[in-house]
Amino acid sequence: MTVGPVDRDQATAEFFDAAADGRFVLRRCPDGHHSEPAGAQCTTCGSTQLAWVPAAGGASLVSWAVVWSKPESGSEQVATVLVIGELDEGPWWWSRLEEADPARLAVGLRLKIAFRDGGAEAVPVFELAG
Repeated sequence: MTVGPVDRDQATAEFFDAAADGRFVLRRCPDGHHSEPAGAQCTTCGSTQLAWVPAAGGASLVSWAVVWSKPESGSEQVATVLVIGELDEGPWWWSRLEEADPARLAVGLRLKIAFRDGGAEAVPVFELAG
């Protein structure tokens, strides 16, 4: 299943280049604070001198929602699980959780970043860790 659509622009090019290489990157200021990839300034100190740095790829489940849909060619409903994960570095990331039973989710559950086809770009999603 593809994720998307997603579009590359000047602000997202380095993020998508890293994703294409299977790396999830965050923004970090000179003081070492991490901010989400879309951040234009540090969410802790306000610095605008941000560099792209690799993230560990782990997260903890903060919240989730389940969206049920019925595929055109199927009789059973399919669950899409949308989650907020707190990355090990601190920022939160919103994405889809793949291959997980919604009934078994709990706050604090360990997640990991994986990448899926977003059409023209690879995009990060979550999977259950371990």
